[in-house]
Amino acid sequence: MCAPSATWWPTSRATSCPWIEAATSAADLPGLRGFAQHLERDLDAVIAGLTLPWNSGVVEGRVNRIKMLKRQMFGGAGFELLRKRVLLV
Repeated sequence: MCAPSATWWPTSRATSCPWIEAATSAADLPGLRGFAQHLERDLDAVIAGLTLPWNSGVVEGRVNRIKMLKRQMFGGAGFELLRKRVLLV
């Protein structure tokens, strides 16, 4: 695994990312080429996700808790009890 560095990701769309450019032209690795093409297509979102201080960890934690409650109650209770437990979370 490589250590992250300042040259890994551009700070804006105007600058290029050398490893993505190299990966999009990798003819012998179609999986890597496809992955790099998808990153390049959505580069603004990738840059924002890696550079902005916000994340969705709290929301993902809530969703995980609700899914766990749903699995615990599978077949044993009705929707109303599930609704009450979710609202208490």
